Amino acid sequence: MQGLVTGHEVDFIIRLSLCLVFGAAIGVERELRNKPAGISTHCFVMAGACLFTFASIMIDPNSPARIAAQVVSGVGFLGAGMILKSDDHKVKNLTTAAAIWFAAAIGMVLGFGWYLIAGMATVYAIVVPRIPHVKTWITSQHDE
Repeated sequence: MQGLVTGHEVDFIIRLSLCLVFGAAIGVERELRNKPAGISTHCFVMAGACLFTFASIMIDPNSPARIAAQVVSGVGFLGAGMILKSDDHKVKNLTTAAAIWFAAAIGMVLGFGWYLIAGMATVYAIVVPRIPHVKTWITSQHDE
């Protein structure tokens, strides 16, 4: 019973709740654009990165980046599996892979307890995919 309650549960539930809110916000944006990684994926990646970071802080407060640093390469591997090259040699899901990697970064920031930075990064992740592509903008200007 002694190890069941550690005294860090409230801090963790705050972080996990924010992972749910921020991951869902990014996931909704991706789903609205019909992308393969949506709400569940972003929430899981963000919460997983948060959990690894939080555990890293609790296990070794003098070197919290030791375990958390492995999240970056692990999620990079996950993202690499999402990138596809089609038969017509077009690369697909690159932004989706980047969004997953960025969600992990937000999860790590939440794991460290930097809530405002995580909130700003979430807004960034929602806004960036909505910026029109230069090629589309030039084409529309040329057609006028």
